[in-house]
Amino acid sequence: MQTRATDPRRRETSFGAYKNLHKLTIGGGLAFWVTTFASSLLPIAAEYRAAFSIDWARMVLVESLLGGLIVAFGVSYCLLRFFQRIPTRDPVRKSSVLSAVAWVIALVLIQGAATRVDTSDAWHYVLIGALLNVPRFLVLGFAIGYLYEKLDGSASS
Repeated sequence: MQTRATDPRRRETSFGAYKNLHKLTIGGGLAFWVTTFASSLLPIAAEYRAAFSIDWARMVLVESLLGGLIVAFGVSYCLLRFFQRIPTRDPVRKSSVLSAVAWVIALVLIQGAATRVDTSDAWHYVLIGALLNVPRFLVLGFAIGYLYEKLDGSASS
């Protein structure tokens, strides 16, 4: 029988650490989607959709759910993978920090395209889009952190 030599400096990650990844992803994605639905009813959101000719049903029912699941997967994966490296102790704060990072990335990637609009008030719409995304990402981070606490607490007891 052969034994495998391992380098003690190289840490191997157990797949057991990711057993709750799908639950955190679904919970965060649903929180993002519900927040999108609630914020889409605001008049300022209607003005934003009208400026970019965005269909309400497609954006709220399909795109926000898929986008929320993608962002929630990224935040959940980073929370599970880098849990000890994030500087706070509370999982809700850790996931909120990660979702704030995701918000900045989304702001640069998605809202940056809004500056390419030919209207004179493009920066006005960039600001509206950025502010409409703040509650989505905060609720997503809170939901993932809360679910992590619940799932981790039930696994340790």
